[in-house]
Amino acid sequence: MRAAHDVIRRPIFTEKATYLKETANKLIVEVDRKANKIEIKKAFEELFKVKVEKVATINVRGKKKRWGRSSVGRTPAIKKAVITLKKGEKLDFIEGV
Repeated sequence: MRAAHDVIRRPIFTEKATYLKETANKLIVEVDRKANKIEIKKAFEELFKVKVEKVATINVRGKKKRWGRSSVGRTPAIKKAVITLKKGEKLDFIEGV
């Protein structure tokens, strides 16, 4: 079992993530690409002291990017997790725990 800080990398703040947090009590975070749903759930509950109902994961491929005229590269691929908290649980990354 890896440390919780190695599994959960950072929260993702987008319009969709904010909407899901406000309406459906769901949070979106970037996680380690090798982490599975069980590891993500345990790490999240350990770090933030909340009860997790469900975890859904999404693999996002890196996009092609150009630097200059001929140089082509890729952005890194990431894995996102949509974490559904149980009823009555609340967590706000900006305001603190």
